[in-house]
Amino acid sequence: MKPSSLFPSKPTPTCTALSVLPLLLLAFYALRHHGQHQQHHVSSRNADHFRRAFLSSAANATLAAYLRALTLRPHVAGTAPSLDAARLVREHLESLGLETHVARFAPLLSYPARVSLAARFPNGTSVDLPLTEPGLAPDAVVPYHAYSPSGSAAGARAVFVNYGREEDYAALAAAGAEVEGCVAVARRGDLSRGDVVRAAASKGVAAVLMYTEGDAAGLGRAAGGVERGTVMRGVGDPLSPGWAALEGGEALGLDDEEVSARFPKVPSLPVSAECAEMILASLGGPPAPPEWTETMGFKVRGVGPGPTALNFTYQGEKKVATIHNVFAVIRGLEEPDRYILLGNHRDAWTYGAVDPNSGTAALLDIARRYALMMQRGWNPRRSIILCSWDAEEFGMIGSTEWVEQNLMTLGSKAIAYLNVDCAVQGPGFFARATPQLDELLIEITKKVKDPDNKEATVYEMWTKANDGIDIQRLSGIDSDYAPFLQYAGIPSVDMYYGKDFPVYHTAYDTYDWMVNHGDPFFQRHVAAAGVWGLLALRLADDLILPFNYLNYTNQLRGYVDILNNLLDGNISVHPLTLSIQALASVAKEVELEAEKLSAEQTTGEPGVLRRRALNDRLMLAERGFLDADGLPYGQWFKHLVYGPSDYRSRTSFFPGIAEAIWRSARMRSGEGQASIQHEIWRVARAIQRVADVLGGRPL
Repeated sequence: MKPSSLFPSKPTPTCTALSVLPLLLLAFYALRHHGQHQQHHVSSRNADHFRRAFLSSAANATLAAYLRALTLRPHVAGTAPSLDAARLVREHLESLGLETHVARFAPLLSYPARVSLAARFPNGTSVDLPLTEPGLAPDAVVPYHAYSPSGSAAGARAVFVNYGREEDYAALAAAGAEVEGCVAVARRGDLSRGDVVRAAASKGVAAVLMYTEGDAAGLGRAAGGVERGTVMRGVGDPLSPGWAALEGGEALGLDDEEVSARFPKVPSLPVSAECAEMILASLGGPPAPPEWTETMGFKVRGVGPGPTALNFTYQGEKKVATIHNVFAVIRGLEEPDRYILLGNHRDAWTYGAVDPNSGTAALLDIARRYALMMQRGWNPRRSIILCSWDAEEFGMIGSTEWVEQNLMTLGSKAIAYLNVDCAVQGPGFFARATPQLDELLIEITKKVKDPDNKEATVYEMWTKANDGIDIQRLSGIDSDYAPFLQYAGIPSVDMYYGKDFPVYHTAYDTYDWMVNHGDPFFQRHVAAAGVWGLLALRLADDLILPFNYLNYTNQLRGYVDILNNLLDGNISVHPLTLSIQALASVAKEVELEAEKLSAEQTTGEPGVLRRRALNDRLMLAERGFLDADGLPYGQWFKHLVYGPSDYRSRTSFFPGIAEAIWRSARMRSGEGQASIQHEIWRVARAIQRVADVLGGRPL
């Protein structure tokens, strides 16, 4: 069928109907136009008053109403329902009196046209295997992998490859199981979808079926759920690497080597756990290793290949489509050219109640609360920009194209990027951040009530769950923080409630699932929005930016200790040690300078230029970790401390060094050591750049 037939037109709620929501909320809260707001300076004395007002204006029912409106229809990027969702968001922001605008881009997206899968079992029966979900909404896209190449495999034997890792293929080879020409059945694990398919292609596999295991925790996974997703390598529009995908602008061709390298070489499809079980339970061949089957909910006798044979067909279409990023801007009164950005993507594979519209609902509620504060006289010292991204599910495309388009402006003016993707997946607070923001994040969580324990704060329950604070880092490429941190060097945070929700990227990620399982009373939505909005308020209004680079220094020291043990003393990490010492010395001086300038403000001494100069150094220091040459396997990724490592190296810091260590095993001893030492020097120079910027070293 044609791609358009997967999004059939039928009488469904349109944006016109959805637009009733902002009007109802307007009547409920009696908000006035932004132009009627009284603008005046917000002193440090009444800043706490407005922060308390922000927290007290939370409303569970309002968040529920936002989420309900956002999830009435599936809205895959580049489709008419996705445009309706963009209009809904913009109309709501405009109804609050906020300054809004839309940025449009024209990237290459990918949709399914025809899919089929049939099995011939050992008893001679042939069955067309189900590829859609039971009860699938007629306007939801069928499960597929975006950017999978079209292809087919007729009569190919099935083989179980576990998680599709190198060690899994080694185990198959040791057991005498040949995979070449087979259809591999893989279960989702730590590897990205694309890495699983690329690894399979390197082994001569004809096609890949990928499934996600059942709901062991009983969190509401519907039978037959299928996890959609992208298999493209990297982020952003594949036709415009490093520049924005503007309509009529420069674009590479599909046959360009740089473009084709981002797509797998063999086709793949996601299937349900039930479909995978039908295939795997019928395989013969060598027995599956015990460690493969101990966590499986069904019995697997052998890994194959065969005797079950599969007929597999996937036909897709890659086409340029228009996407829409929506923005609301609250101009700072004193430093309008300094930006705090709050971002969440809006597009979804299906209804997207968790991913991403729990975050979109929180963003809209933050906008509502900020508008109420402005009505009462608040305006931020620095500008706040609310960002609703499109096409994140295809590879962070909306945010990446916008960052590439505005790189110079963001590089000189952006203070921090605060990301929330799935605001609520279930219980428990989780956060990732660049280390200079750790202390601020901790302070904020002490101000917000925990959604699951009325007698405690988010901080108290967070520390209890982890036996202390556990802030992860931003080395992955799984949400919209990636272009801000890893390409533009902007300090970033990513946060969410819950982990590994069972309806991820399925047609069952609905409002009903959220009400029944994820957050029945929308208290976690309130908490997520509270932490997110307060972070932005502190960054927008504090006289001195609340960045702590001593914490960054301690984190770097820990990385060097791990690296030194890994290298077993064979390669010198002394350049790193020296540069970290320099950064530590500067960070201590900056901390004293910040304390002094903050005290001067309380005695009436303005110190405006000195505060501005210090804040600029605090803001720009993170950019020092960028290297123009990028990482060894991907020039676009320029951050030398936090960035994606090749799946084979599996480390969360110093990605260039990690890659060099992995590659050194395949080089002659001297060459490998020289490669590692070079990457160590690159990181050391980057840390020294950060120290120079933070300390304001004169030229």
